[in-house]
Order: sequence, then structure tokens, then C-alpha cells
Amino acid sequence: MPRGHVTWLTPATYERHLCDRPTPTRPAVSGGTLVATPWPQRVVGNYRDPVSETIAMHMSDGLLNAPTSLLFVVVAVVGVGIALAKARGDLDDKTAPMAGLVAAFVFATQMLNFPVLPGVSGHLLGGALAAILVGPWVGALCVTIVLVLQALLFADGGVTALGANVTNMALIGTATGYLVAMALRGLARRGKGGIAAVAFVSALVNTVVASCGFVLEYAIGGQGGVSLGTVAAAIVGVHVLIGIGEGLITAATVTAVSSIRPDLVYLLRRTTPQNLELRA
Repeated sequence: MPRGHVTWLTPATYERHLCDRPTPTRPAVSGGTLVATPWPQRVVGNYRDPVSETIAMHMSDGLLNAPTSLLFVVVAVVGVGIALAKARGDLDDKTAPMAGLVAAFVFATQMLNFPVLPGVSGHLLGGALAAILVGPWVGALCVTIVLVLQALLFADGGVTALGANVTNMALIGTATGYLVAMALRGLARRGKGGIAAVAFVSALVNTVVASCGFVLEYAIGGQGGVSLGTVAAAIVGVHVLIGIGEGLITAATVTAVSSIRPDLVYLLRRTTPQNLELRA
């Protein structure tokens, strides 16, 4: 678990983390990481675990029941299959190298957390960023590759929850980010300020809508022992704040790329004549 990362744990999974908790005489392992859960926590000696309502977008194993997990594996497989078929038409000598760079950038930034409240941190989802730079189909594949690698190599998100995580971040997030960006494409033509505003709004909305996917999945088959209302209020509220951070990162990245090579930005290639440079 990366430093500062807070994730959902079921009561059974939480038991396995008790040995990692800090006490007055023993610091926490994993670089000082605390594991937060949304239910009342035990008191060990004189130390009480911090009670947090922070919910990371990466779901852990056991948060959803088996039928729901399987359902969203099917949804993810179908969605990624469609993206794979559609992406062939978007991949060219510009998009293919850019896709690799986008996937590497999203992978690296998802491993880093930024604070949004005291004791609460978030990380980039990357759906809007990928959609704006390489398009919705290739972007969905980029985010999917990142999520698979994180789940298998870094245990960031449960393997059984991988279908739900891909559905939320790679499919819902990327599609939402792209649709918002296309709806605001007129603003993107107005120079650097316009493309920055489009990127910010797309990333903010992408983050919030993806978190609503989390809530929907929990409503269908959640078994975390927390009421749906608590989950919805906590996750959507926190991800509005995370979305602001994501919007700033996405705006800065897209603006930097568009300033140097606007021809590499998928959204601009769809909205700006090829012989027209992006105005300052």
C-alpha cells in the first residue's frame, strides 16, 4: 500500500492489518501508512485508530459480493473489448507513442497522493487526461493497463474488484471526461486558457461521476458493513475535492502539451483545423 493511501477494507480484511497498526511504542509499517475503515475501530492499549470516512477509488477485495464482482468483470471485459476494437481506428504515428507516454504518466501519478483535507488524500484517476490527449478509446485502454498493473504488481485495488475498478476509472471516467471535453470544445479553440478550462472541468466531472459508479456498485452488492447513505456522502464529497486536484493536474499537463505540440492533443485535432496553431 503506497504511503498515505487510504483504502476501503472489509472487517475481515481489516483484521489482517491489525499487526501493522502503530502503537505508542511501535510505529506503523509501510512508511507510516495508516489503514482507515469506515466502521468503529478497536482500541489497543492506549491507542485508538483514527476514524476516517475517506474512501479511495481503488476498491479492495471483499467490498463487493461475488455476484456483483463477477457482474462488473463482465461489464469491464465488454467495455474494454469495444474500446480495443474502436482504438484501432485512432492509433496512428502520433497517437501510438503518445498512448505509451500517457499510460506511463497516469501510472506514475496514481502512485502519488495529494492532500485534500487533514488526514485525507487522493490521487489522479487519469480518465479525462487520457481522453483529451489520445481519445476515449485509446484512453480507456491506457487507464485499464495501469489498473491491471497496479492490482497485480502493487496490490493497489483488489484482484476480485478489478472489474469494478476498471468500470469506474477506465470506462466511466474516460467516457465522462471525453463527453464533457467535447461539449466544451468551442472553448478549447480559444487558446491556452480555453483548453486549460476544458481540461479542468472535464477532470473534475470525470472524478465525481466515476465515484458515483463506486456508489452504484456498492448499492448493488456492497458488503462493507456501512450504510449506503454514509458511503455516498463520504465518497462523493471527498471526490469533489479530489476532482479539484485532478482538474489542476490535468489542466497543467494538457496545457503544457498543447503549447508545444497541439497536433498531439486528440481533442484539438478534433476541434482545430490542422493548419491553425493554438493561440496564446
